[in-house]
Amino acid sequence: MSEKQNGIPQPIRGEKGATVKIPRNLERDRQNPDMLTPPETDHGTVSNLKYSFSDTHNRLEKGGYAREVTVRELPISKSLASVNMRLKPGAIRELHWHKEAEWAYMIYGEARITSVDAEGRNFTEDVTEGDLWYFPSGLPHSIQALEPGAEFLLVFDDGSFSENSTFQVTDWLAHTPEEVVLKNFGMTKEQFDKLPEKEKYIFQKGIPGSLECDKVKTEQGEVPNSFKYELLKQEPITSSGGQVWIADSTNFKASKTIASALVKVDPGAIRELHWHPNTDEWQYFISGKARMTVFASDGHARTFNYQAGDVGYVPFAMGHYVENTGDEPLYFLEIFKSDHYADISLNQWLAVTPKQLVLDHLDQGEDFLKLLDTEKHPVIAAPKKED
Repeated sequence: MSEKQNGIPQPIRGEKGATVKIPRNLERDRQNPDMLTPPETDHGTVSNLKYSFSDTHNRLEKGGYAREVTVRELPISKSLASVNMRLKPGAIRELHWHKEAEWAYMIYGEARITSVDAEGRNFTEDVTEGDLWYFPSGLPHSIQALEPGAEFLLVFDDGSFSENSTFQVTDWLAHTPEEVVLKNFGMTKEQFDKLPEKEKYIFQKGIPGSLECDKVKTEQGEVPNSFKYELLKQEPITSSGGQVWIADSTNFKASKTIASALVKVDPGAIRELHWHPNTDEWQYFISGKARMTVFASDGHARTFNYQAGDVGYVPFAMGHYVENTGDEPLYFLEIFKSDHYADISLNQWLAVTPKQLVLDHLDQGEDFLKLLDTEKHPVIAAPKKED
Protein backbone atom coordinates (compact mmCIF):
# COMPACT_ATOMS: atom_id res chain seq x y z
CA MET A 1 0.00 0.00 0.00
CA SER A 2 1.36 3.43 -0.91
CA GLU A 3 2.07 5.95 1.84
CA LYS A 4 0.13 9.20 1.87
CA GLN A 5 1.32 12.72 2.59
CA ASN A 6 -1.44 15.30 3.10
CA GLY A 7 -3.88 12.73 1.69
CA ILE A 8 -1.88 12.36 -1.52
CA PRO A 9 -0.65 8.83 -2.40
CA GLN A 10 3.10 8.50 -2.79
CA PRO A 11 5.13 5.63 -4.31
CA ILE A 12 6.72 4.70 -1.01
CA ARG A 13 6.81 1.30 0.69
CA GLY A 14 8.84 1.33 3.88
CA GLU A 15 12.35 2.49 2.98
CA LYS A 16 11.78 2.06 -0.76
CA GLY A 17 10.52 4.70 -3.20
CA ALA A 18 10.29 8.48 -2.92
CA THR A 19 7.79 11.31 -3.11
CA VAL A 20 6.68 12.57 -6.53
CA LYS A 21 8.01 16.04 -7.37
CA ILE A 22 6.69 16.53 -10.91
CA PRO A 23 3.09 17.25 -12.08
CA ARG A 24 1.03 14.07 -12.06
CA ASN A 25 -2.41 12.59 -12.72
CA LEU A 26 -3.59 12.17 -9.15
CA GLU A 27 -6.91 10.62 -10.10
CA ARG A 28 -5.08 7.86 -11.99
CA ASP A 29 -2.73 7.23 -9.06
CA ARG A 30 -5.67 6.98 -6.66
CA GLN A 31 -7.35 4.48 -8.99
CA ASN A 32 -4.18 2.39 -9.25
CA PRO A 33 -2.59 2.11 -5.78
CA ASP A 34 -1.01 -1.29 -6.51
CA MET A 35 0.52 0.03 -9.73
CA LEU A 36 1.85 3.21 -8.10
CA THR A 37 3.30 1.15 -5.24
CA PRO A 38 3.50 -2.50 -6.35
CA PRO A 39 3.38 -5.27 -3.74
CA GLU A 40 6.79 -6.58 -2.69
CA THR A 41 5.89 -9.83 -4.48
CA ASP A 42 5.75 -8.16 -7.93
CA HIS A 43 8.90 -8.83 -9.92
CA GLY A 44 10.32 -8.76 -13.42
CA THR A 45 8.72 -7.67 -16.67
CA VAL A 46 5.10 -8.53 -17.45
CA SER A 47 3.20 -6.98 -20.37
CA ASN A 48 0.46 -4.44 -19.74
CA LEU A 49 -2.74 -6.35 -18.94
CA LYS A 50 -5.14 -3.42 -18.49
CA TYR A 51 -6.93 -0.87 -20.65
CA SER A 52 -9.92 1.34 -19.92
CA PHE A 53 -12.79 2.14 -22.25
CA SER A 54 -12.44 5.68 -20.87
CA ASP A 55 -9.18 5.98 -22.81
CA THR A 56 -10.65 5.02 -26.18
CA HIS A 57 -11.97 7.10 -29.06
CA ASN A 58 -15.77 7.30 -28.91
CA ARG A 59 -17.74 7.27 -32.17
CA LEU A 60 -20.82 9.46 -31.59
CA GLU A 61 -23.93 9.00 -33.74
CA LYS A 62 -27.46 10.46 -33.55
CA GLY A 63 -28.74 7.21 -32.07
CA GLY A 64 -25.92 6.50 -29.61
CA TYR A 65 -22.22 5.73 -29.51
CA ALA A 66 -19.61 3.00 -29.86
CA ARG A 67 -16.05 2.66 -28.58
CA GLU A 68 -13.68 -0.26 -28.86
CA VAL A 69 -10.69 -1.93 -27.20
CA THR A 70 -8.76 -4.01 -29.73
CA VAL A 71 -5.20 -5.24 -30.20
CA ARG A 72 -4.31 -1.67 -31.17
CA GLU A 73 -5.25 -0.40 -27.69
CA LEU A 74 -4.22 -3.52 -25.73
CA PRO A 75 -1.45 -5.25 -27.74
CA ILE A 76 -1.48 -8.43 -25.62
CA SER A 77 -5.11 -9.10 -26.67
CA LYS A 78 -4.52 -10.84 -29.99
CA SER A 79 -7.42 -13.29 -29.77
CA LEU A 80 -10.32 -11.05 -28.65
CA ALA A 81 -11.55 -7.50 -29.28
CA SER A 82 -14.47 -5.64 -27.74
CA VAL A 83 -16.95 -2.81 -28.29
CA ASN A 84 -19.02 -0.89 -25.75
CA MET A 85 -22.19 0.29 -27.54
CA ARG A 86 -25.06 2.51 -26.40
CA LEU A 87 -28.35 2.87 -28.30
CA LYS A 88 -31.13 5.33 -27.49
CA PRO A 89 -34.73 4.00 -27.48
CA GLY A 90 -35.58 3.01 -31.06
CA ALA A 91 -32.01 3.48 -32.34
CA ILE A 92 -30.75 0.83 -34.76
CA ARG A 93 -27.33 -0.69 -35.28
CA GLU A 94 -27.92 -1.30 -38.94
CA LEU A 95 -28.11 -4.60 -40.79
CA HIS A 96 -24.52 -5.81 -41.14
CA TRP A 97 -22.15 -8.75 -40.89
CA HIS A 98 -18.45 -9.37 -40.25
CA LYS A 99 -15.80 -12.06 -40.56
CA GLU A 100 -15.62 -12.53 -36.79
CA ALA A 101 -18.16 -14.16 -34.48
CA GLU A 102 -19.96 -11.73 -32.14
CA TRP A 103 -20.72 -12.45 -28.47
CA ALA A 104 -22.62 -9.91 -26.36
CA TYR A 105 -23.69 -9.21 -22.79
CA MET A 106 -26.60 -6.84 -22.09
CA ILE A 107 -25.61 -4.44 -19.31
CA TYR A 108 -28.55 -2.03 -19.44
CA GLY A 109 -32.04 -1.85 -20.95
CA GLU A 110 -33.61 -3.95 -23.68
CA ALA A 111 -33.08 -4.54 -27.39
CA ARG A 112 -34.43 -6.55 -30.31
CA ILE A 113 -31.92 -8.62 -32.26
CA THR A 114 -32.35 -10.30 -35.66
CA SER A 115 -30.33 -12.64 -37.87
CA VAL A 116 -30.56 -15.27 -40.62
CA ASP A 117 -28.34 -18.30 -41.34
CA ALA A 118 -27.07 -19.75 -44.61
CA GLU A 119 -30.13 -22.01 -44.91
CA GLY A 120 -32.47 -19.02 -44.75
CA ARG A 121 -33.65 -19.81 -41.21
CA ASN A 122 -34.29 -16.58 -39.35
CA PHE A 123 -34.08 -15.34 -35.77
CA THR A 124 -35.80 -12.45 -33.98
CA GLU A 125 -35.78 -12.11 -30.19
CA ASP A 126 -35.76 -9.50 -27.43
CA VAL A 127 -32.89 -9.37 -24.94
CA THR A 128 -32.71 -7.69 -21.56
CA GLU A 129 -30.15 -7.09 -18.78
CA GLY A 130 -28.07 -10.19 -18.08
CA ASP A 131 -28.86 -11.86 -21.42
CA LEU A 132 -26.25 -12.99 -23.93
CA TRP A 133 -26.32 -13.28 -27.69
CA TYR A 134 -23.98 -14.89 -30.18
CA PHE A 135 -23.88 -14.48 -33.95
CA PRO A 136 -21.57 -16.89 -35.82
CA SER A 137 -19.03 -15.34 -38.19
CA GLY A 138 -20.42 -14.23 -41.52
CA LEU A 139 -24.10 -14.22 -40.50
CA PRO A 140 -26.01 -10.93 -40.99
CA HIS A 141 -27.71 -9.36 -37.99
CA SER A 142 -29.08 -6.17 -36.46
CA ILE A 143 -29.74 -4.61 -33.04
CA GLN A 144 -32.52 -2.15 -32.19
CA ALA A 145 -33.01 -0.63 -28.74
CA LEU A 146 -36.38 -0.83 -27.03
CA GLU A 147 -37.44 1.20 -23.97
CA PRO A 148 -35.51 2.52 -22.06
CA GLY A 149 -32.66 2.14 -24.56
CA ALA A 150 -29.77 -0.29 -24.38
CA GLU A 151 -26.08 -0.53 -23.53
CA PHE A 152 -24.08 -3.68 -24.07
CA LEU A 153 -20.65 -5.18 -24.43
CA LEU A 154 -19.71 -6.88 -27.71
CA VAL A 155 -16.78 -9.30 -27.90
CA PHE A 156 -15.28 -10.60 -31.17
CA ASP A 157 -13.06 -13.65 -31.62
CA ASP A 158 -10.20 -11.75 -33.28
CA GLY A 159 -8.14 -9.08 -31.55
CA SER A 160 -7.73 -7.16 -34.82
CA PHE A 161 -11.48 -6.64 -35.28
CA SER A 162 -12.70 -3.06 -35.70
CA GLU A 163 -16.29 -1.89 -35.44
CA ASN A 164 -15.44 0.67 -38.13
CA SER A 165 -14.86 -1.95 -40.83
CA THR A 166 -17.97 -4.15 -40.79
CA PHE A 167 -19.97 -5.08 -43.89
CA GLN A 168 -23.08 -2.86 -43.81
CA VAL A 169 -26.04 -3.11 -46.15
CA THR A 170 -26.32 0.65 -46.81
CA ASP A 171 -22.58 0.92 -47.46
CA TRP A 172 -22.74 -1.99 -49.91
CA LEU A 173 -25.64 -0.58 -51.91
CA ALA A 174 -24.02 2.86 -52.00
CA HIS A 175 -20.98 1.29 -53.68
CA THR A 176 -22.79 -0.92 -56.20
CA PRO A 177 -23.57 0.37 -59.73
CA GLU A 178 -27.09 1.74 -60.07
CA GLU A 179 -28.06 -0.58 -62.89
CA VAL A 180 -27.04 -3.62 -60.83
CA VAL A 181 -29.15 -2.55 -57.85
CA LEU A 182 -32.14 -1.85 -60.11
CA LYS A 183 -31.79 -5.26 -61.73
CA ASN A 184 -31.24 -7.11 -58.43
CA PHE A 185 -34.41 -5.81 -56.75
CA GLY A 186 -36.52 -4.90 -59.78
CA MET A 187 -36.58 -1.35 -58.40
CA THR A 188 -37.67 1.79 -60.14
CA LYS A 189 -35.33 4.74 -60.58
CA GLU A 190 -37.45 6.70 -58.12
CA GLN A 191 -36.99 4.01 -55.47
CA PHE A 192 -33.25 3.86 -56.10
CA ASP A 193 -32.85 7.60 -55.63
CA LYS A 194 -34.20 7.27 -52.08
CA LEU A 195 -31.45 4.85 -51.03
CA PRO A 196 -28.87 6.23 -48.55
CA GLU A 197 -25.73 7.63 -50.15
CA LYS A 198 -23.49 6.24 -47.40
CA GLU A 199 -23.60 3.88 -44.43
CA LYS A 200 -26.08 4.59 -41.63
CA TYR A 201 -24.22 2.56 -38.95
CA ILE A 202 -26.27 3.76 -35.92
CA PHE A 203 -29.40 5.75 -36.66
CA GLN A 204 -32.51 6.89 -34.80
CA LYS A 205 -35.99 5.48 -35.48
CA GLY A 206 -39.15 4.85 -33.44
CA ILE A 207 -39.69 1.98 -31.01
CA PRO A 208 -40.65 -1.18 -32.96
CA GLY A 209 -43.96 -2.97 -32.40
CA SER A 210 -44.48 -6.22 -30.56
CA LEU A 211 -42.03 -9.09 -30.93
CA GLU A 212 -44.68 -11.35 -32.46
CA CYS A 213 -45.55 -8.75 -35.10
CA ASP A 214 -41.88 -8.41 -36.04
CA LYS A 215 -41.25 -12.13 -36.47
CA VAL A 216 -41.27 -13.25 -40.10
CA LYS A 217 -42.60 -16.77 -40.69
CA THR A 218 -40.96 -18.68 -43.55
CA GLU A 219 -40.87 -22.21 -44.93
CA GLN A 220 -37.30 -22.55 -43.70
CA GLY A 221 -38.34 -21.74 -40.13
CA GLU A 222 -36.13 -20.45 -37.33
CA VAL A 223 -32.47 -21.20 -36.55
CA PRO A 224 -32.11 -24.57 -34.75
CA ASN A 225 -30.03 -23.20 -31.87
CA SER A 226 -31.12 -19.87 -30.43
CA PHE A 227 -28.64 -17.01 -30.70
CA LYS A 228 -29.92 -15.77 -27.32
CA TYR A 229 -29.12 -17.12 -23.85
CA GLU A 230 -30.68 -15.98 -20.56
CA LEU A 231 -27.60 -16.26 -18.38
CA LEU A 232 -29.11 -15.08 -15.10
CA LYS A 233 -31.87 -17.70 -15.26
CA GLN A 234 -29.37 -20.52 -14.75
CA GLU A 235 -28.48 -21.76 -11.26
CA PRO A 236 -25.11 -20.16 -10.39
CA ILE A 237 -22.18 -21.88 -8.72
CA THR A 238 -22.36 -20.47 -5.19
CA SER A 239 -19.55 -20.44 -2.65
CA SER A 240 -18.83 -18.56 0.55
CA GLY A 241 -17.61 -15.40 -1.19
CA GLY A 242 -19.83 -15.03 -4.25
CA GLN A 243 -21.31 -16.64 -7.34
CA VAL A 244 -20.37 -17.64 -10.90
CA TRP A 245 -22.60 -18.10 -13.98
CA ILE A 246 -20.94 -20.01 -16.85
CA ALA A 247 -22.06 -20.11 -20.50
CA ASP A 248 -20.34 -22.07 -23.26
CA SER A 249 -21.33 -24.43 -26.07
CA THR A 250 -22.53 -27.04 -23.56
CA ASN A 251 -25.48 -24.87 -22.46
CA PHE A 252 -25.44 -22.00 -24.99
CA LYS A 253 -25.20 -24.27 -28.01
CA ALA A 254 -24.88 -21.53 -30.63
CA SER A 255 -21.73 -20.12 -28.99
CA LYS A 256 -19.07 -22.23 -30.70
CA THR A 257 -16.03 -19.95 -30.41
CA ILE A 258 -16.57 -17.96 -27.20
CA ALA A 259 -17.02 -19.24 -23.64
CA SER A 260 -17.78 -16.96 -20.71
CA ALA A 261 -18.41 -16.58 -17.01
CA LEU A 262 -20.09 -13.81 -15.05
CA VAL A 263 -18.42 -13.58 -11.65
CA LYS A 264 -19.73 -11.91 -8.50
CA VAL A 265 -17.19 -11.40 -5.70
CA ASP A 266 -18.37 -10.15 -2.31
CA PRO A 267 -16.42 -7.38 -0.50
CA GLY A 268 -13.17 -8.79 0.89
CA ALA A 269 -13.49 -12.06 -1.04
CA ILE A 270 -11.41 -13.35 -3.96
CA ARG A 271 -11.81 -15.24 -7.20
CA GLU A 272 -9.47 -17.96 -6.03
CA LEU A 273 -5.91 -18.63 -7.23
CA HIS A 274 -6.31 -20.50 -10.53
CA TRP A 275 -5.37 -20.63 -14.20
CA HIS A 276 -6.99 -21.60 -17.48
CA PRO A 277 -5.47 -24.59 -19.32
CA ASN A 278 -7.05 -23.94 -22.72
CA THR A 279 -6.63 -20.28 -23.74
CA ASP A 280 -6.14 -16.62 -22.75
CA GLU A 281 -8.68 -14.88 -20.51
CA TRP A 282 -10.19 -11.50 -21.46
CA GLN A 283 -12.03 -9.61 -18.71
CA TYR A 284 -14.52 -6.77 -18.47
CA PHE A 285 -15.24 -5.13 -15.10
CA ILE A 286 -18.91 -4.20 -14.79
CA SER A 287 -18.99 -2.72 -11.27
CA GLY A 288 -16.92 -2.50 -8.12
CA LYS A 289 -13.15 -2.33 -7.58
CA ALA A 290 -10.58 -5.09 -7.89
CA ARG A 291 -6.95 -5.99 -8.00
CA MET A 292 -5.32 -8.88 -9.81
CA THR A 293 -1.80 -10.24 -9.69
CA VAL A 294 -0.72 -12.30 -12.69
CA PHE A 295 2.09 -14.84 -12.21
CA ALA A 296 4.02 -15.27 -15.47
CA SER A 297 6.50 -17.97 -14.26
CA ASP A 298 10.28 -17.53 -13.90
CA GLY A 299 9.73 -15.29 -10.87
CA HIS A 300 7.77 -12.70 -12.87
CA ALA A 301 4.52 -11.22 -11.52
CA ARG A 302 2.64 -7.93 -11.83
CA THR A 303 -0.35 -6.46 -10.00
CA PHE A 304 -3.08 -4.31 -11.59
CA ASN A 305 -6.08 -2.38 -10.24
CA TYR A 306 -9.44 -2.39 -12.03
CA GLN A 307 -12.80 -0.65 -11.81
CA ALA A 308 -15.99 -0.39 -13.86
CA GLY A 309 -15.29 0.04 -17.57
CA ASP A 310 -11.80 -1.50 -17.45
CA VAL A 311 -10.59 -4.40 -19.54
CA GLY A 312 -8.22 -6.97 -18.06
CA TYR A 313 -6.24 -9.74 -19.72
CA VAL A 314 -4.48 -12.92 -18.56
CA PRO A 315 -2.28 -14.76 -21.09
CA PHE A 316 -2.72 -18.51 -21.51
CA ALA A 317 -1.94 -20.65 -18.43
CA MET A 318 -0.72 -17.78 -16.23
CA GLY A 319 -1.76 -18.04 -12.57
CA HIS A 320 -3.90 -15.26 -11.08
CA TYR A 321 -6.60 -14.24 -8.62
CA VAL A 322 -9.12 -11.37 -8.60
CA GLU A 323 -9.75 -9.69 -5.25
CA ASN A 324 -12.64 -7.36 -4.40
CA THR A 325 -10.92 -4.30 -2.90
CA GLY A 326 -14.10 -2.22 -2.56
CA ASP A 327 -17.07 -2.13 -0.22
CA GLU A 328 -19.69 -3.32 -2.73
CA PRO A 329 -20.02 -6.53 -4.76
CA LEU A 330 -17.60 -6.83 -7.66
CA TYR A 331 -19.05 -8.04 -10.97
CA PHE A 332 -16.85 -8.90 -13.93
CA LEU A 333 -16.89 -11.08 -17.04
CA GLU A 334 -14.35 -13.73 -17.96
CA ILE A 335 -14.30 -14.33 -21.74
CA PHE A 336 -12.39 -17.02 -23.66
CA LYS A 337 -11.87 -17.80 -27.33
CA SER A 338 -12.96 -21.41 -26.90
CA ASP A 339 -16.02 -23.63 -27.21
CA HIS A 340 -15.77 -24.58 -23.53
CA TYR A 341 -14.98 -23.03 -20.16
CA ALA A 342 -12.09 -24.56 -18.19
CA ASP A 343 -10.06 -23.61 -15.14
CA ILE A 344 -7.77 -25.30 -12.63
CA SER A 345 -7.99 -24.36 -8.94
CA LEU A 346 -4.76 -24.32 -6.95
CA ASN A 347 -6.66 -25.34 -3.81
CA GLN A 348 -8.35 -28.29 -5.50
CA TRP A 349 -5.15 -29.42 -7.23
CA LEU A 350 -3.35 -29.61 -3.88
CA ALA A 351 -6.34 -31.33 -2.27
CA VAL A 352 -6.29 -34.25 -4.76
CA THR A 353 -2.49 -34.67 -4.74
CA PRO A 354 -0.80 -37.15 -2.36
CA LYS A 355 -0.81 -35.51 1.06
CA GLN A 356 2.82 -36.00 1.97
CA LEU A 357 3.91 -34.69 -1.43
CA VAL A 358 2.02 -31.45 -0.78
CA LEU A 359 3.41 -31.06 2.74
CA ASP A 360 6.96 -31.68 1.51
CA HIS A 361 6.59 -28.95 -1.12
CA LEU A 362 5.13 -26.28 1.16
CA ASP A 363 6.94 -27.14 4.40
CA GLN A 364 3.64 -27.42 6.25
CA GLY A 365 2.25 -29.61 9.00
CA GLU A 366 -0.87 -31.79 8.90
CA ASP A 367 -3.09 -28.83 9.86
CA PHE A 368 -2.55 -27.34 6.40
CA LEU A 369 -4.39 -30.26 4.81
CA LYS A 370 -7.58 -29.19 6.63
CA LEU A 371 -7.56 -25.98 4.58
CA LEU A 372 -7.80 -27.86 1.28
CA ASP A 373 -11.00 -29.02 -0.38
CA THR A 374 -11.51 -31.51 -3.19
CA GLU A 375 -14.42 -29.38 -4.51
CA LYS A 376 -13.89 -26.20 -6.47
CA HIS A 377 -14.84 -22.93 -4.80
CA PRO A 378 -14.37 -20.34 -7.57
CA VAL A 379 -15.14 -17.44 -5.23
CA ILE A 380 -14.03 -17.65 -1.63
CA ALA A 381 -14.38 -15.30 1.33
CA ALA A 382 -11.55 -13.77 3.29
CA PRO A 383 -10.54 -15.76 6.39
CA LYS A 384 -12.27 -14.82 9.62
CA LYS A 385 -10.30 -12.52 11.89
CA GLU A 386 -9.05 -14.14 15.07
CA ASP A 387 -10.34 -12.70 18.34
